[in-house]
Amino acid sequence: MPTTQPLPLPAPEIAGHWLVRCLVEQGVTHAFGVPGESFLAVLDGFHLYRDQVRFIVNRQEGGACFMAEAHGKLTGRPGICFVTRAPGATNASIGVHTAFQDSTPLILFVGDVASDTRDREAFQEMDYRAMFGPSTLGMAKRVERIDDANRIPEYIARAFATAMNGRPGPVVLVLPEDMLTQTVRGQAASDALLQPLPRVEPSDAWSDPGALRTLRTLLLQAQRPLVIAGGGGWTPQAAQALQRFAENWRLPVGNAFRFQDTFDNHHPQYAGDVGIGINPRLAKRIQDSDLVIALGPRLGEMTTAGYTLLTAPRSAQKLVHIHSSAEELNRVYQADLAIHASMRAAARSLEVLTAPIALPWEEWTRACHQDYQDNLQPSTIAGLPTDTANGVVDMPAVMAVLQRHLPTDAVITNGAGNFASWVHRYHRYRGLVHGHKTQLAPTNGAMGYGVPAGIAAAITTGRLAFTIAGDGDFLMNGQELATAVQYGAKTIIVLLNNGMFGTIRMHQERTYPHHVAGTDLNNPDFAALARAYGYAGVTLRRSADFEAEFLAALARPEGTLIEIVLEPEVITTRASLSALRKR
Repeated sequence: MPTTQPLPLPAPEIAGHWLVRCLVEQGVTHAFGVPGESFLAVLDGFHLYRDQVRFIVNRQEGGACFMAEAHGKLTGRPGICFVTRAPGATNASIGVHTAFQDSTPLILFVGDVASDTRDREAFQEMDYRAMFGPSTLGMAKRVERIDDANRIPEYIARAFATAMNGRPGPVVLVLPEDMLTQTVRGQAASDALLQPLPRVEPSDAWSDPGALRTLRTLLLQAQRPLVIAGGGGWTPQAAQALQRFAENWRLPVGNAFRFQDTFDNHHPQYAGDVGIGINPRLAKRIQDSDLVIALGPRLGEMTTAGYTLLTAPRSAQKLVHIHSSAEELNRVYQADLAIHASMRAAARSLEVLTAPIALPWEEWTRACHQDYQDNLQPSTIAGLPTDTANGVVDMPAVMAVLQRHLPTDAVITNGAGNFASWVHRYHRYRGLVHGHKTQLAPTNGAMGYGVPAGIAAAITTGRLAFTIAGDGDFLMNGQELATAVQYGAKTIIVLLNNGMFGTIRMHQERTYPHHVAGTDLNNPDFAALARAYGYAGVTLRRSADFEAEFLAALARPEGTLIEIVLEPEVITTRASLSALRKR
């Protein structure tokens, strides 16, 4: 049969069209944002190329940038977000910071004032290099302004390369309003400056062969080794190579904070998640190990329990740190062996590292996994044996329902708060090894992330997105339910309502017992609010009612919000609020 050639793309007429055409060339299928008059020419470009790329209209720029960041996590390529001038950029900055700390590729485009009004404190003007630049030590990897429309392909290609290469992260491109309306039609087709540059692929840094030999020697000398895997830049192929390396050497593997899908939680060598609310037995295993191989994570404050599991700058355990950024190596921890390599390359190098037939730590590995299995058994919270008149206590029963009925490829999302500890401890992520990323969660602890991240996953992947949220967390970005309904995206949200900012109350009661200030919440009717947006909404006060409502949510075509009124005493997976106060 003759093959049908794809129709040629429409010719761009102005720079705004040309910018979108370059995004199409880079494989962009979705962009998120809130419209602004400063980039109307780009919006016209999205109209021109509407068959190739979809512009998702959000309700607030923070939600838009969270969605773009989530898309970057899911695809490994930069999520795309468009906002206007200073108010939009400042709202979006939370997503930029999340992308930086989570090592997620992202490009934020900011519509700017026109060139002839710059540096006069024009309407909504801001110095974006000062706000987002590398000197902030926590925002964008690169900030640039495009003044010449002919150089758009160059800037776009560089932004993609910068966002993906080394340690992945965010890039900010500033777009003067008058530049976007410059005419590009009619210039010579042979002009190289006006040809879209080819799709940029990330470059791999490969492990030094000598360093790999040293790593093998360290393994052969070890008695209690342990791998901590995580960070950005992982692919299903890299996760498969990691699994083969772990199996060859019979190594226990823990996943770094909120990278719980890096290594399959169902694998018999999985040791658990290394983050907030860590299994005390796993924490002890890390402290007792004689060799820690950190494959990908920065080894930040949350993964190291405030730099106590591994003491900085020199850990008691021998440390092999493998990271995609040379600048990160030996920055906080002086490793016994530091290896600069991307995760794709590092995992492929490790899987061919020859292991001996017999290894002395096989019982250690089995014990690490048994500790994880034991941690899946619910803790008895003293004084709270069952659900009370104030709400649900038996959250492990709720989590068991989710584990039974969620599809194995479902995307699990959360924001920040003690509510997230229920999925961290009890949900068993299938892992990238099966071909899909299944966890979207902010390592920078950004509240309000889970709802827009789940909606982005539903819009762009078609898979079921499940979000667990707290009452304070949901109200940060609950308006994005309108975005979900507009684009036909179905998500299921379980909202735990305990009438407080629970994490802060926990710390408050530990530090200043009984001195409650600034942590109580007077909440709306969440189920009614969800219905107002077009979701189904229900409220539960007994854990026994959850399974029927969750099955109904799976069956209905639209999204569902299930509000669970949580007994306020249930503050963590292990202790009550009263117990913390007494301590």
